[in-house]
Amino acid sequence: MTRSSTPRLTLPLLATALAAATLAGSALAQGARPYPSVTDARLANPEPGNWLQYRANYGGWGYSPLKQVNSDNVGQLQLAWAFTTGQVEGHQSPPMVNGGYMYITTPGSQIVALDAKTGAELWRYKKSLPAELTQLHPTNRGVALYGDKLYFATLDCMLVALDAKTGKVLWEKPVENWKTGYYMTLAPLAAKGKIMVGSSGGEFGVRGFVAAYDAETGAQAWRTYTVPAPNEPGGDTWPDNGSYKTGGGSIWITGTYDAQRNVAYWGTGNPAPWTPDSRKGDNLYTSSTVALDVDTGKITGHHQYTWNDSWDWDEVSPPLLFDTEFKGRKIQAAVHAGRNGYLWVLERDGGKLKFVDGWPYVNNNVFTGLDKNTGRPSYDMTRKPAIGKGADYCPSLWGGKDWTPEAYNPDTGLFYVPANNNLCSNLPAGQSEKYKPGELWIGFPLEGILNNVRVPKPDQSIGEIQAWDMKTGKLAWSTKFNTFLWAPLMTTGGNLVFAGGTNDRKFRAFDARTGKTLWETATPSGVTGVPSSYEVDGEQYIAVQSGWGVDAERMQGAFNSLFKTTTTVPQGGNLMVYKLAR
Repeated sequence: MTRSSTPRLTLPLLATALAAATLAGSALAQGARPYPSVTDARLANPEPGNWLQYRANYGGWGYSPLKQVNSDNVGQLQLAWAFTTGQVEGHQSPPMVNGGYMYITTPGSQIVALDAKTGAELWRYKKSLPAELTQLHPTNRGVALYGDKLYFATLDCMLVALDAKTGKVLWEKPVENWKTGYYMTLAPLAAKGKIMVGSSGGEFGVRGFVAAYDAETGAQAWRTYTVPAPNEPGGDTWPDNGSYKTGGGSIWITGTYDAQRNVAYWGTGNPAPWTPDSRKGDNLYTSSTVALDVDTGKITGHHQYTWNDSWDWDEVSPPLLFDTEFKGRKIQAAVHAGRNGYLWVLERDGGKLKFVDGWPYVNNNVFTGLDKNTGRPSYDMTRKPAIGKGADYCPSLWGGKDWTPEAYNPDTGLFYVPANNNLCSNLPAGQSEKYKPGELWIGFPLEGILNNVRVPKPDQSIGEIQAWDMKTGKLAWSTKFNTFLWAPLMTTGGNLVFAGGTNDRKFRAFDARTGKTLWETATPSGVTGVPSSYEVDGEQYIAVQSGWGVDAERMQGAFNSLFKTTTTVPQGGNLMVYKLAR
C-alpha cells in the first residue's frame, strides 16, 4: 500500500521549531560540533552515517548501508525539516554530510551549509557571476570534501576552496575562459591530494578536458584533453583539419575512482558540432569512458560507446565500479547505462577497460549489432543525421538515460537504471555553420531540436525504473510511469530505492527487490536532485532537493508540444529531509 505523510505545524509550534533550529545552528557554528577531517582513507571506506561524495562512495554506487529506514517501516517516513534555497531552476546536487555538517549547492553558483539535524543555516557562499555569461545548464551538482576544506566548481569556470566549517574562501583558481563557451556544473572529485574537474560547453565547440589541482595550493597538477591532437594517441581518429580544437567531449558529471589502481573513470560528451561531415572518423575520446592515472593524468584505457556520434548521445555519466560474478565469471566490473540505450558491462584490467557485454535496455533502432570482441556498434546509416540529411532515431537525443545517475546495491546484486523507453527524436537536415568562439555551434536548427521528441505508439509507457541482475544480465523488475522520468537514484541497506523525477512532484520509495511502490509524498516542485541518506544522533535521515528546471523542464515543453498539453511544474528550490515518525 502506498502511503504519504506530511506533518502539520501550527504557527506557535512552527515558531518554536524555528527558534530551536536557530539556537542549534548558532551552537554548531560556534564550534559545539567538531568538523571531522576528510581523509583518503575515509573516502575509500566511508562511514555509513555520512554522505561524503557525490554518489556516496568512489565506485559511484549511490548506496547507503543505513537500514533504520527499511521496506517494512518506510511508510512511516515524515518530514523532519525543510529549507527553502531562494533560487529557481534545476536543483540537482546531493545533500552531502560530514559529522553533522550538511552542504548543498544551488543554481546561481551558491553553497549553503546547514546543521544536518535541524536545518539551521550556518553559512552561505555566492559566487559573483558575469552578467553576460551564457550556459545551457544553469545548475550545480555538488561539492567535494577533502581535509578541512570544501571545493566548488563555478559556472564561470573557477575552482574555489573554502573552509568547510566557516565558509571562508581560501583560494580561487581559473580553470578555463568562460567567454569561449566553457562552464562548470559538476561536483569535483578528490583523491590523493588532488581535486579533479572537467568542463561543460560542447555545444559551443570547446575542447573537453579533465584537470587536476593541488588540494592545498590550487596549483594545476595536470590537464588531459579528451579530444587528442594529431600527434597524440587517438589523434588519427579526427581529420587533419584542426577540428580537434573544437571537438567537444565535455566532462560534466563527477568521475568514479578505483583507489586500488589509482585510476579515475570519466564519461565524455558528444563531439562538436553535431553534424558529422566535418569530423569524419571515430572521434576519440568523445562519447566514451576514459581511464586516467590520477598521479599523471595519462589516459590508460578507454571504451567508446558511439563512434562518430551525430545523435547527441553524450556518455557523461561514468561507469559504476564493483566486483561481481557475471554469467559465471568473476570480474571487476565497470557498468554503464548508456545514453545510446545500451547497458554496457566492461572489465577493469589494470588501467585498461575491456568490453564484456552490451545489450539494449530501451528501444534502439540505430545499432544493428555489436562486435563481440570490442563492443563497437554497427549502424543503420539511414538513421544517422548529417548535413543536408535529417533522420528519425530511437532513443531520443536525451537518450535512454541522460545524466541522472544509476545505483548499485551490493545486498540485492541489482543495478538500477532510471530509463526513458520508447522515446525517439527526429532531427531535421543539418547545415554547415562557421565556428565562432562563445557562440552556440550545433549544426542543426535550434528550433528543430528542443521540441523534436516523438513516441512511436501513443499508449506506450516511457519512464521506468529498471533493476538488472548483474549475475545473469537479466531484467529483475521494472516499474513504469505514464510520463517521462528524470530521476537520480539512491538505494539503501534497508532494501529501498528512492527516486523523484516525475512531473507530479512526487518523491518515492520502492522495494529494492521487487520494485513495488512503498511510500510517496508530494514536494513543492519536481525532484531532479540526487538523494542522499545520513545519520545524526542515532536517527537516519533521507534528504533530497526539490527544484524543477533545466532539461527536465525542456523535455516537459517537448511533451506539451507533442501531445498538445499544458502541463507545468512549479519551480523554486527546497531541501526536503525525512525521518521515521516517533
